[in-house]
Amino acid sequence: MNNVLHIVWLIPILPLIGFLINGLFRNSLSKSVAGFVGSAVILASFALSIFAFLQVKSGNTHLAHYFNLINIDALRIGFDFKIDQLSSLFLLIITGVGFLIHVYSTSYMHEEPSKDFAKYFAYLNLFVFSMLLLVMGGNYIIMFIGWEGVGLCSYLLIGFWFKNNDYTNAAKKAFIMNRIGDLGFLLAVFWLISKIGTVSYDEVFSATSLAKLSTTDITGITLLFFVGATGKSAQIPLYTWLPDAMAGPTPVSALIHAATMVTAGIYMIARSSILYSMAPVTQCVVAIVGLSTAILAATIALKQNDIKKVLAYSTVSQLGYMFLGLGVGAYTGAVFHVMTHAFFKALLFLGAGSVIHAMGGEQDMRNMGGLKKHMRITHLTFLLGCIAIAGIPPFSGFFSKDEILAAAFEASPVFWVIGVAGAMMTAFYMFRLYGMTFLGKFRGTHEQEHHLHESPAAITFPLIVLAILAVFGGFVGIPEVFVHGGHKLAEFLAPVFAQTNAYVSSHHAHEALSHNTEYILMGTSVLLALVALSYAINKFSKYQKTETASTGLAKVLENKWYVDELYDAVIVKPLRSLSAFFNNVIEKKGIDGLVNGVGKAVNYGGRQLRWIQSGQVGAYVLLMVIGMLVLFIIQFFVKNI
Repeated sequence: MNNVLHIVWLIPILPLIGFLINGLFRNSLSKSVAGFVGSAVILASFALSIFAFLQVKSGNTHLAHYFNLINIDALRIGFDFKIDQLSSLFLLIITGVGFLIHVYSTSYMHEEPSKDFAKYFAYLNLFVFSMLLLVMGGNYIIMFIGWEGVGLCSYLLIGFWFKNNDYTNAAKKAFIMNRIGDLGFLLAVFWLISKIGTVSYDEVFSATSLAKLSTTDITGITLLFFVGATGKSAQIPLYTWLPDAMAGPTPVSALIHAATMVTAGIYMIARSSILYSMAPVTQCVVAIVGLSTAILAATIALKQNDIKKVLAYSTVSQLGYMFLGLGVGAYTGAVFHVMTHAFFKALLFLGAGSVIHAMGGEQDMRNMGGLKKHMRITHLTFLLGCIAIAGIPPFSGFFSKDEILAAAFEASPVFWVIGVAGAMMTAFYMFRLYGMTFLGKFRGTHEQEHHLHESPAAITFPLIVLAILAVFGGFVGIPEVFVHGGHKLAEFLAPVFAQTNAYVSSHHAHEALSHNTEYILMGTSVLLALVALSYAINKFSKYQKTETASTGLAKVLENKWYVDELYDAVIVKPLRSLSAFFNNVIEKKGIDGLVNGVGKAVNYGGRQLRWIQSGQVGAYVLLMVIGMLVLFIIQFFVKNI
């Protein structure tokens, strides 16, 4: 086991091998072989990630340098992998949840042709490879390579059913909005290089390098990194791509929304925690944007009727809570919520996929209902996921969300009040979803009801595993107010955030919350969540479809605050008009007109000058004499002026 950290390169290489096998031989592989290869390589990576995690837990971290990726003058950027407490935790989440999603996909995607089935698993493997590269990188350039890789794979997977124009438009939207954020990431990297000449984490975060950065530098760099995070992790204003990403297959939604792509921004800021702690302005921006996103997305989720759209806006809202945690300095709490969210959100998405599978592709909750008696495993596991995300103790979501809210209260009671309001809405819209889907009477067609059945084992097995994790996963972070030394995750991550905590302690007076205050905060948030979920169950357990159109605020929420329409009116349509102007006026009449005009002028001049060649000797003699006279005049008159 001592040598495991020296072969960490196998962790991302194995999914890459799976991508190559399924991608290159997709025309000849059977579905069973493609599914086995795609899942087996992730399982092998998961096994290696466990060994690496155990080594790190024993105190053995590892920085592996393989070769110089960039070697220009004084700038040397290595292809380095850094295995420490933070990266090893993310490795477990990515490969563990990723493996369950791969297993789930073997059944969910079984109706695809063999060629497309293998291509799908190739894309999934490439996605996991890119995400592993992102979290294992020892510098910002390797992180950025993985960062771009998951962006590309999200485009391929969201638009997997590319014959549907709406799906391809959703894929393009995700790709373009991520590129906007990526520009901020790149500018931050260039700023670091210009100031300290390195992008290696160990060198950037050293006291020598930090001393070279002014307050303006640190604020500018962290704000630009945050711009990158708003794109990848779907925060205001770059969040609208994430709900549209529901166009992809449901397992893809689980992979993107639960444990991988959308958590990249949280990982990047947590990795750069010392920089953010030295930039209070940026931290304030991060907290406000995160909290605003959490509330905005929660209000939209209240009135969505597509089961996957509710979960998508729920993801945006939960990501907002993670950024709130980062903004108030609760880096461990934010990472903790990444972990618990990976469990219960993957469970909820895969559970929704099981429902959609049983309903023959139906996603509108108004046409569901009464599925509890037909899908007992899906129902029970989904219910556990709803309780976990609602923050009810002792489920995992309670511990991680409580840690973030407690830190928010320390920063500002206003943050806490707004955060608890968002938590109430979370409990309400999740149990609205649960009530409309599983309780009451079935509201679909007779044909759909006839075909209702529990999903096969390849689908229910991941649900059961994730449900267990959603229930018990929070016990790694039991607050000190309950059990002294119970927060094992904080102890594990302590070396990663030691420098940050030391800086905060030396520059900011900090007084921990009293136990009584913590009990009051916990009790209040749980009580309000229970009230919200009880109201939702009571209201929607016997839901009946109505033809009455929504009005007022309900209509606004159904239409997602008309943000997409606003973006379309303010950005998309003016850009299209400007593009049409450049195409029709600048390009065709200007550039093309100039180029074609030169050609026409030469052509016209040639046609006119050819008449000089008349074939008459007298005309040639006359022109020769005229030419001689012109030369004579130039020689004797013009030259002497």
